[in-house]
Amino acid sequence: MSSTAGQVIRCKAAVAWEAGKPLVIEQVEVAPPQVNEVRLKILFTALCHTDVYFWEAKGQTPVFPRILGHEAGGIVESVGEGVTDLKPGDHVLPVFTGECKECPHCLSEESNMCDLLRINTDRGVMLSDGKSRFSINGKPIFHFVGTSTFSEYTVVHVGCVAKINPEAPLDKVCILSCGISTGLGATLNVAKPKKGQSVAVFGLGAVGLAAAEGARMAGASRIIGIDLNPSRFNEAKKFGVTEFVNPKDYDKPVQEVGFKKNSLNMIIMILEQVHRYMIINNICADDGFDNQVIVEMTNGGVDRSLECTGSIQAMISAFECVHDGWGVAVLVGVPNKDDAFKTHPMKFLDGRTLKGTFFGNYKPRTDIPGVVEKYMNKELELEKFITHMVSFSEINKAFDYMLKGESLRCIIRMDG
Repeated sequence: MSSTAGQVIRCKAAVAWEAGKPLVIEQVEVAPPQVNEVRLKILFTALCHTDVYFWEAKGQTPVFPRILGHEAGGIVESVGEGVTDLKPGDHVLPVFTGECKECPHCLSEESNMCDLLRINTDRGVMLSDGKSRFSINGKPIFHFVGTSTFSEYTVVHVGCVAKINPEAPLDKVCILSCGISTGLGATLNVAKPKKGQSVAVFGLGAVGLAAAEGARMAGASRIIGIDLNPSRFNEAKKFGVTEFVNPKDYDKPVQEVGFKKNSLNMIIMILEQVHRYMIINNICADDGFDNQVIVEMTNGGVDRSLECTGSIQAMISAFECVHDGWGVAVLVGVPNKDDAFKTHPMKFLDGRTLKGTFFGNYKPRTDIPGVVEKYMNKELELEKFITHMVSFSEINKAFDYMLKGESLRCIIRMDG
C-alpha cells in the first residue's frame, strides 16, 4: 500500500466557485477512498466541451463549488474496502460513466448503460455515503460526474476506472476517457461501415473527427464532413475526411449564378442550386424531402451517417441523407430538451435505420483497455486530436482555447 493510504491528502485542485467565473487553484483535502472506491493521482487531464457546458451552467442545475474534469489519466494511489481488481500503482483512466458488472445492462452484450453508475450530472457526492471526498477548511466541494479530474488527487467509484497498459503514454490516451471514444465507437460499434462504403459526419469538432477517424479505420471510401465552420475543413483531412459540405455555401446560390442566354445546362444548374438551398435551410423539410446535397453527391445517399452536433435539424438531415434499403444513421450529439425529431415514416419503411449511442457503446472497464491497445498498435492516431498543452496553473487558458474554437483537445499537465 502507498504511504498515504488511509490518510487525508492535501493537494491542489482547480475549483469552480461560480458559473462562468475563472477556476481558482486551491489547496483541498481529499479524503481516503471508502467502500468500492479508488483514490487516484491524476497526471494528465484534458478539457472536454462538457466541462465548459456545466461550468457555464446555462440551462442546467448549478452545482457549485465544484471540481470539474472527466478526461484524464493517472495512477492508483490507494483503494477502499471491497476493491480487488485494482491496486496502488496501476495505470488507469477514470470514466464519467461506469460498469458495475452486475446489473442487466452490464450483463447484456448489447448495452453499456449501467443502472448503478450511469452518468449523473447533478450528483456532487459519492454513492456509498452521499458525501463529498473533497473539502476546504471543512467545507465540502462537490464532485463532477464521479471523476473530478481537475485535482491532483481524486476519488472515483471502482466501476468508473479502466485499468490500462502501463506502457501507454497517459498524456495521449487520457483523451479516450470521453469524447474520442464516443465518436470512435459510434462509428465502429454502431454505424459499422463496411470497407469501401461512404460515410457522412455532421459536425467536425473532436467527437465528429473521432467518428471520421473510425470511418477511416473501417476503410470507408468516402468520408463527407458537414460543418458550418470552414476553418475545420483542412484539419479534418488528417482524419480521413475526403469531401466537405458547408451549409452556408448554399445561402445565396441563385444570386451568385450568372445566366447565359439559351443555356439549358445553366438553367438546370440554377434549378439544382435552388433545390439544394431549400433543402439545406429546411425550407422543404415539412414536405418530406431528403437532404439532396448529400444524396446527389452520393448517387442516392451515403451508406452511413453520424450526427455529432446536437442540432435537431442536423439529426434529421443525417437520417434523411442515408441510402434507402440499407442506410444507417447514428445520433451522437445531445439535443435540446424541447427538441422533437420529425421525419416521414416512409423513410423508415424504405429501409433506413436510425440508431442512438452513448459513449460509443463502449463498456468502460471491459472495452476501453482494448481501445488503448488500438493506439499502442498504431491502428488509432491520437496525437492529431491534441492541439494544445498547458500547465495546471494555466488551466483557464484551456477554457479560452475552447471558447474561441481554437482547440480540439488541450492537455493539462498536473505537475505544472
